[in-house]
Amino acid sequence: MITAILGGGQLARMLALAGAPLGIRTRCLDPSAEAVAGHVSELLVAAYDDDDALKQLANGADVCTFEFENVPVHATEWLTEHATVHPHPRALGIGQDRVTEKQLFQRLGIEVAKFQAADSLRELHAAVQAVGAPCIIKTRRLGYDGRGQARLQPGDELGQTIDQAHATLTEGYDGGLIVEGMVPFDRELSVLAVRARDGEVRCYPLVENEHEGGILRRSRAPAPNLNDAVQQEAQRIATALLNELDYVGVLAVELFDVGGELLANEMAPRVHNSGHWTIEGSVCSQFENHLRAVHGLPLGSTEMVQGGYATMINLIGEMPEQRNLLGLDGVHVHDYGKSARQNRKLGHATVVGADRAAVDAQAARVIDK
Repeated sequence: MITAILGGGQLARMLALAGAPLGIRTRCLDPSAEAVAGHVSELLVAAYDDDDALKQLANGADVCTFEFENVPVHATEWLTEHATVHPHPRALGIGQDRVTEKQLFQRLGIEVAKFQAADSLRELHAAVQAVGAPCIIKTRRLGYDGRGQARLQPGDELGQTIDQAHATLTEGYDGGLIVEGMVPFDRELSVLAVRARDGEVRCYPLVENEHEGGILRRSRAPAPNLNDAVQQEAQRIATALLNELDYVGVLAVELFDVGGELLANEMAPRVHNSGHWTIEGSVCSQFENHLRAVHGLPLGSTEMVQGGYATMINLIGEMPEQRNLLGLDGVHVHDYGKSARQNRKLGHATVVGADRAAVDAQAARVIDK
């Protein structure tokens, strides 16, 4: 079996590694010759909209998928005319547009923060007035890991701040903006779910996420102090989206916990950083389950192993000395093979165990390294 993947970053790399034991080979397309999936997979180096490269990518592949949501939708639409593509390009298009995404959430009865679209400076001033400060101005498209955003506080000189934010966010970008009300959340959560071709849905335990500088730093599974009602609501949200989109593969939904009520922040139509713990922490990882789903194979169990608790720590900017991490019991290290750069995700480490306090203590040691 061959899986063709648009994108050649660490997510494609981990998909390739998950596929190897199942006899699934991968072929990735990425504009960069340095794409790290190339260490473990066949790599085609070309632009995503290169028709000849797309034809080569799809040639002989059993299914095509993508590793992140900023690949061109028209590339996946082109592939649908020549191969089987999962998830469907419609999900990719919605995931690329924050306004369309939130409108979908609302239509499905999923709570979201107050928001308003803005396609001009005049509309931006009106949108901030309507939503109120504190709020966040974001690009409708292309932003991730805290990029493409500007925050407004009640004490700011709003007129001047809005003008500055508009100038900064629209420089070299014309995809429109969105203003979102700031949510006074207690914590950030995410739910990962997988849907098979036959419509079967399985959900992983809800995860608590901690960010630093807009970048995910740590995920704890299952989320602590969680009641069944919150877990069930998260699963309802994910299942509603999967079924509405006739989705095949893994989908992640980022959520705000506000006094036990869940508000959806955004969805990611792909495998997700907050699910990396599943490689060692669950019976079947998100990466293997994504491959199972898109190839029409039976889904694997999403239950946790070892009793179990898991914490994933992103290794950002600079890799710690590997020897120091490997000397910690219960720690699994993933080095993506990237060159060091500020705010770049270079790898991750996952701690698993049967005791939450022990897992948390070991995770703190990883962070200290």
